[in-house]
Amino acid sequence: MTTPRQAARQRRHRSRRRLMRGAISALISAGVLAYLVMASPHDRDTDPGTAASTPPAATQVRATAADGTGTPTATPSPTASPTPTSAATPTSARPSPTDTPGPRQELATPSRAGRLQPDTTYRGVATAYEAGDGDGACLFGPSPDLMIAAMNTTDYETSKACGAYVLVRAVNGRSITVRITNECPLPCAPGQLDLSRQAFAELADPKVGRIPITWSLVSPSTSVTLSVRYKTGSSPHWCALQAVDHRNPLAGLEVRTPGGWRQLSRTTYNYFVSADGSGCGGTIRLTDIYGEQLTIDGIPLRPNVVQSTRVQFARH
Repeated sequence: MTTPRQAARQRRHRSRRRLMRGAISALISAGVLAYLVMASPHDRDTDPGTAASTPPAATQVRATAADGTGTPTATPSPTASPTPTSAATPTSARPSPTDTPGPRQELATPSRAGRLQPDTTYRGVATAYEAGDGDGACLFGPSPDLMIAAMNTTDYETSKACGAYVLVRAVNGRSITVRITNECPLPCAPGQLDLSRQAFAELADPKVGRIPITWSLVSPSTSVTLSVRYKTGSSPHWCALQAVDHRNPLAGLEVRTPGGWRQLSRTTYNYFVSADGSGCGGTIRLTDIYGEQLTIDGIPLRPNVVQSTRVQFARH
């Protein structure tokens, strides 16, 4: 039989159990509500972790070059990452109509003329040297005409100045036209000409040794036609050739191959080299700084023989 005290204790236990069940139910409801709020689409779109994983915009690549060769330049967009990107492949410039074969006259371009520009006056000093038989770094060979000069290394420009005619003026009013056949190494400064003693004497007393001058490129009158020479050792497997007695500075020499015209590289000693023999003994094409082109056939591969042609560049 249950006593009054035991009955009261049982009522208190039942009351506690009801309170605990109510608290547990409230906690479960709160948890479900929190889960639903966290899983809502709005919060997923603004989740910082998800936004940080969005890839940045790709780096934009722009090809730019003044001469049309397409030097690639990478320009990152405002949102681009610093990750390196591959360079764009440059496209070759199309040849202009003025590059077609055949004799013509046009203004010299910087790419053809190099440092020696027509209608330009250069300032420097003139010195003198013993020219001997007239041969020099240009390897034109001995010459009876000693109105020649050596060009400073800067303006010599890997033999581009070889064969150029320049009009030299002294401050005393005297002048002389000389042909560039040699190179004047350092300490010859840009603008300096080292004249043969014979040419220097036309401007001043050789005892002076050094005088201020101005000089400019000229295209002289001449009755001499061009000649071509293959270097000693040339063969169908390797050859080097040069033009001699050209009126205007030479901008390039090409040989005709089964694949078309091939531009040869120019050496510091003024020969154009075909390292694999392509075009050796075949048709050649010469271009001067004014863009005139002369195509020459029938020049056999005969090393160290000056072979005359019937052509010459036009006067400018």
